[in-house]
Amino acid sequence: MPYKILILGASYGSLLGTKLIAAGHDVTLVCRAETAALINSKGTEVRIKLRDEDAHRSFFSSSLDGTLDALTPEEVKPENYDLVCLAMQEPQYSHPTLKDLLLRVAKAKAPCMSIMNMPPLPYLKRIPSLKETALEDAFTEASIWDAFDPKLMTLCSPDPQAFRPPEEEPNVLHVGLPTNFKVSKFHDAKLDAMLGELEDGIQNYKIDGKDVPVKLRVFDSLFVPFAKWSMLATGNYRCITKDGPRAIQEAVHGDLAKSKEIYNYVSDLVVSLGADAGDMVPFEKYANAAKSLLKPSSAARAVYSGAKNIERVDKLIQLAGKAVGRQHPSIDETVAIVDEKLAKNRAGG
Repeated sequence: MPYKILILGASYGSLLGTKLIAAGHDVTLVCRAETAALINSKGTEVRIKLRDEDAHRSFFSSSLDGTLDALTPEEVKPENYDLVCLAMQEPQYSHPTLKDLLLRVAKAKAPCMSIMNMPPLPYLKRIPSLKETALEDAFTEASIWDAFDPKLMTLCSPDPQAFRPPEEEPNVLHVGLPTNFKVSKFHDAKLDAMLGELEDGIQNYKIDGKDVPVKLRVFDSLFVPFAKWSMLATGNYRCITKDGPRAIQEAVHGDLAKSKEIYNYVSDLVVSLGADAGDMVPFEKYANAAKSLLKPSSAARAVYSGAKNIERVDKLIQLAGKAVGRQHPSIDETVAIVDEKLAKNRAGG
């Protein structure tokens, strides 16, 4: 059956949105008024490279089976949707209009699937080893999440890499690394059945008889999305250095032995929190993928563009480690560098 799905964030969110409308579902993207007007007029274009093809293909929302529209936060009625997807970065939710929308989503008891690198606090309360841990300092404004029921919050790992080409209009998204979204179950029969239908619909969509990359994979484990923590700690946040930004490839391969040490520390930490070792991605697989990541991470680009806040998964890892008596000097060093850079940005430096 077609579901009505609300996605907060029209940039990265348009990738999942395209996959969902290709499967016949109806999607609303939440964004600024100018972008909403553009999407409602022209639709979206998402470029994905199919296996064994040299060039990316363009997937236009107007040619897919489901429907797509866009609204501003003020226009949204959360009670009208079967699922709400949180596809913005965590600091963005501190904007007054988005804070108000999140409160209305929570009051509507709408099931939520976060596609942030930063797990929302209600999701972290589903982790027994973290339920009573003070993790608020890692969040821009932790109180935003107080009204949410943890049972209605799940987490999806934003593994696919995509960006808006700077020379294009903001309704265009280019997918650089077409990996899969990995989502944990709600552990509610009705909601998990919905996730299963979404997974099957995306899986079954073909073009010219060919498979289209970027799937939605549903897992029992609460920790599958945490597999990305090792990648973020080893690559993304280490793109932020005292001397300026560097590419993920350089951060990982500049000192491969040190990268492997950091990566395995974070993987072991996640296992100590309750994950199965099988939930983790081997370092060698990540290191191989990192060879093609020739730009600084979005976190690094934001910091060196003057951002006053970014998602702080680095600090979340540090705090989670302290909760179980673990620490690593490279994690502490990264957190200190990011803290310093953000403090300078806030001071107008």
